[in-house]
Order: sequence, then C-alpha cells, then structure tokens
Amino acid sequence: MSGSALHTRACELFGVRYPIVQTGMGWVADSRLTAATSEAGGLGILAAATLTLDELEREVAAIKERTAQPFGVNLRADQGDVDARVALLIREGVCVASFAQAPGQKVVARLKEAGVLTMPTIGARRHAEKVSAWGVDAVIAQGHEGGGHTGPVPTSLLLPDVCDAVSIPVLGAGGFSSGRGLVAALAYGASGIAMGTRFLLTRESPVPDAIKQRYLATPLTGTLVTTAIDGYPQRVIRTPRIDALERGGPLGKLWRAVMNALRFRGLTGESMGSLMREGLAMKRSSKLTWSQVAMAANAPMMTRATMVEGREDVGILPTGQVAGVIEELPTVAEVIESVMAEARQTLERLGGAP
Repeated sequence: MSGSALHTRACELFGVRYPIVQTGMGWVADSRLTAATSEAGGLGILAAATLTLDELEREVAAIKERTAQPFGVNLRADQGDVDARVALLIREGVCVASFAQAPGQKVVARLKEAGVLTMPTIGARRHAEKVSAWGVDAVIAQGHEGGGHTGPVPTSLLLPDVCDAVSIPVLGAGGFSSGRGLVAALAYGASGIAMGTRFLLTRESPVPDAIKQRYLATPLTGTLVTTAIDGYPQRVIRTPRIDALERGGPLGKLWRAVMNALRFRGLTGESMGSLMREGLAMKRSSKLTWSQVAMAANAPMMTRATMVEGREDVGILPTGQVAGVIEELPTVAEVIESVMAEARQTLERLGGAP
C-alpha cells in the first residue's frame, strides 16, 4: 500500500498504517482509547493536560502494555511542570507531542533534538506559518466546525489555505467522520484527518453511556459557539446549562471561574505558585484580563463534570458539528476500517487508484 493515495506523508512521518489521528480530548482520550486507535492503525493521542505527572507516567505505561504501535501525548506548554513532562516523553520514547496552543520554540527544539515529533493545532494560516518556522513536524488545522475551542474559519477554507502556506504535513480537523471526508481533506492538500467527536462516540471511549446518548441525539443544528465558559470561543452542545451561562452576569462567571481554578489545581497537583505563573504567562501571551485568566479553568472542570461524572446539569458537552451525523457507537477499529473502506470506494468512484 506504500504507493496508495491513502498512504500519505503523515503515515510515513508517524509510522502508522492510516492517515487518521485521534485527538487528545481532555478527560476522554485515556490510555484505552489511545491504545485502541494506534493498534487499529491510526495515531492515538493521550490527553495529558488534565493528568498529574504521576498519572501521565502510569497512562503512558498502560498504553505501551496495550500496543507496540506509535502514539502521541497532548501537552499544555504553559503548565508549570512542562519540562518534567517533556522529559518523560523523551525517556519513554513517545512518538508525538501534540499541543492545543503554540508550544514555544524552546520546547519544540528540545523535543526535536530528542527525536520526538511535534504537532500543534492551529486555526489560522499565520499560526501555521509561525510554528512551521519554529521547526514543528506537522500541524492540525482545525476549522470552525470543530469541537471545543475553535476558530471562525470553516475547514473547507482553512485547510487549503494552510496547506498552501507550509511545506510540512497538515492534518484537517473539524467536520470529519467518514471516508468521503478523508478524500476531501486529501483533495484540499492535507495528509490526513484528525477526529475528536467521532472517537468520543466509540465503545472504548470512557465517557458515561448516558452522555454518549445525549451526543447521538444531537442534530446538526444542536451546537453553538460560546465565550461564556472561559472567555474563548468554544463549540458545545446547546443545553439549559449553556443557556444559563449565556445569560449570566460577570460577577457570577468570575466567582465560578475562581472556584473551578482551585478545583483544577487540586486535581492536577499543581501548586498555587505554579497556577499563578501559568495565569501570568497566559495573560501576557493572550492579552487577557485577570477575570478572563480565572475563567480559563472553567472549560476543563465543566468538561470533567460531564465526561467523568456524567453530570450534564452542571457540565458542558464540547463537540464538533459532526455529532449531528453520527448515529452509532462502534469500536475504534470499526471506525477506522469504515473510514478507510469508504475512502477507497470514493477514490474508485472518482476514477482514482486507491
């Protein structure tokens, strides 16, 4: 299959069979889901931003027990112990370090020197150009259709723009769940696709069954992008909780944010000093107010309420619009097999050679 249109630069770069990446969704992409994706031929990515350093070490070990295939770990470059996390990835021979935000030149250089690939997620051409100049190995370009924090440009416009701007492999994200989508991404110039919601809605996903059913019941028009959670645009399923947040006043939002920041500190084991340093770095890099910095803890804690505790009444449901076309809960292997089979059929229909 080395000469196939479906064996892309991303396959070669990551050492995987298929050009499919499972994104590092907080509280969702655990060792089981990550290992299942890699074992099935894609690239699984462990969500580490919500883990303590000890938990991260245990989850990496658990993945290695389940599969010998390459996998990645998603990091937050602004965490106080990021150097220790980077050292762990290097020591354990992790294939890819992914980042939801720009990782910084020093982090990229250290990982690159150790042979760990870096792959940030970006939402604009200029961001892709910036991190490419730093030496990252690939980028995920997520369009407006994507779940969680997302940008204003639709995938159909962002993806070809980014592919034209950089020479490194680009993975398309936002709106993908099928083989037809994979072929479309390749036509735009991408080297594959990255999917979050599609992998969240699998049997291996740790999300409570009742929450999965809530996702399956969501129509294409059932999501919205809101800044009421943490000050950043974030796509979620519209619920009474979201409507209440949209109507809430600034003092209530700030109080909830401070409480969630303290809860997040307790769960991740970060010191108050570390939390304050991260907040200061975030304030400087993003030009946020202190109230917006405090609000930044809302997203992970309100996501945890649903994804771990099953509490839709107090939590949020981050999702891509693609939830509106997903109707079943297959295994991870079935998802990947289905995507690849449909991609081959699509290329045959178009007269290509899969």
